[in-house]
Amino acid sequence: GNQNIKNFSEAKKLAAKIHQNHQVTIYCPCKYSDGIINLGSCGYKVYKDLERALRLEWEHVVPAEAFCNSFAEWKGGVAQCINKDGRKFKGRKCAKTNLEFNRIESDLYNLWPSIGELNGLRSNFSMEQISGESQTFGDCKSKIKNRKFEPMGPDKGIVARIYMYMDLSYPGRGIISEKNRKLFDVWDK
Repeated sequence: GNQNIKNFSEAKKLAAKIHQNHQVTIYCPCKYSDGIINLGSCGYKVYKDLERALRLEWEHVVPAEAFCNSFAEWKGGVAQCINKDGRKFKGRKCAKTNLEFNRIESDLYNLWPSIGELNGLRSNFSMEQISGESQTFGDCKSKIKNRKFEPMGPDKGIVARIYMYMDLSYPGRGIISEKNRKLFDVWDK
């Protein structure tokens, strides 16, 4: 697991350096340069937000929600999470006060370049094999249906191994459900 990167901002800068010689997004193999996505390079069809579709974002393949509920700061807040009005707050902002949360959120194995719009549409949806009609994006065959996400075929193995790595590196955080463990075993192969 991540032992040295202290926050998400630092992780994004390092991820950009790591990917500088292979500037291709996950879920749809679009090329990018200077933070701008070349949608034509992968045949991505914009769903509704061209501006965000053109923007490079750094995707947490394992969304924070997959491990966040194991942190008291996320679920209900803690004593040090008090805003200027004296009210307690919780969620990601409070979780960032926890060094372990920051280590997990900043793990470079979980951070991949992504089409901004697709990153937003994927949200924190869990992975699933989707059958039948679903929302697709032109030549990009990633799918979204009923708050579930299925990456394109070539990315399934990458996604499975990222989930497995995160689950092994941060045990007890509930990263992989039993249902998804079987799916990731198949995708890994």
